[in-house]
Amino acid sequence: MRFVDEARITVCGGKGGDGCASFRRERCVPKGGPDGGDGGDGGSVYLTADTNLNTLVNFRHQHFFKADNGRAGSGRNRIGKTGHDLHIPVPVGTLVYDEQTGELIGDFTQNNSRIKVASGGVRGLGNCHFKSSSNRAPRQKTAGSNGEERAVRLELRLLADVGLLGLPNAGKSTLISVISAAHPKIADYPFTTLYPTLGMVAVNAWQSFVVADIPGIIAGASTGEGLGSLFLRHVQRNHLLFHLVDIGNDTVDEGVAAVRTVEKELSLFSADLMQRPRWLVCTKTDLLSAEEVEQKKNDLVKALAWQDKTFAISALKGGEPITVLKHQVVQFLERDND
Repeated sequence: MRFVDEARITVCGGKGGDGCASFRRERCVPKGGPDGGDGGDGGSVYLTADTNLNTLVNFRHQHFFKADNGRAGSGRNRIGKTGHDLHIPVPVGTLVYDEQTGELIGDFTQNNSRIKVASGGVRGLGNCHFKSSSNRAPRQKTAGSNGEERAVRLELRLLADVGLLGLPNAGKSTLISVISAAHPKIADYPFTTLYPTLGMVAVNAWQSFVVADIPGIIAGASTGEGLGSLFLRHVQRNHLLFHLVDIGNDTVDEGVAAVRTVEKELSLFSADLMQRPRWLVCTKTDLLSAEEVEQKKNDLVKALAWQDKTFAISALKGGEPITVLKHQVVQFLERDND
């Protein structure tokens, strides 16, 4: 299924039912009087969060949604049927904006939460409401009002605990495929990841966390170069970021340049992202000896003046470094949630 993380739709509440102008006409009941019933209220439109969805692809072809109209009233003071509300499912992590004003209407962070985005029209009144001592046979009635119509923009930001950052081919897809059940495309050419991938990492029987992999970031990503800029919004919800650097193929100077490139694009996209906890993860250590790995990692940390945690792993070999990394993440998230 194609990944879509932004959509624009128009929602419209149902029209309120018209009131009825009717008079009681029964045998042996002289001067029955007005008995026109009210119409029914129009249905409203709600957006509802659903954890079974992870993309806005359902809105690619349908852009207009309207709730049910209320029914008209009828004689004998019968009120028209209220229109059914319309519930539109969206993925958890969706932000809803008013297209006209840019106002944030709501943010879905919990399953089954809902937000009303368009109210239904108000019912019309029957002629029984207009009866008075001076107007015993009123023929007035009111029409139901139209439902609210609104253009909204949906923006999906994936909910994950950890986000993976790095240049193309830094080893992000390989890492998420090893530590979780996700199956991203892996190849030896850039931009094998074309859309974000979520993976659930099980550390033990009772502890787990979610990792998000986004397309590699290149110079100019914040201004539209490459694919990373399209999906940087998905790491804005992450509690922790992994900054992956290939030390198996790159020199220390190339590693420093790779980190600075990504940092620059992050700061241009959102200054808040640069303040997020970020761990340096040196990848593809299977291409080096243990001594070379330690030397390169230390040289890279020194050249970057890196202050946060640093790890050296091989996603292909797995083993203890991967296990240590996963347990460190769990400990961090537990402290962060306290």
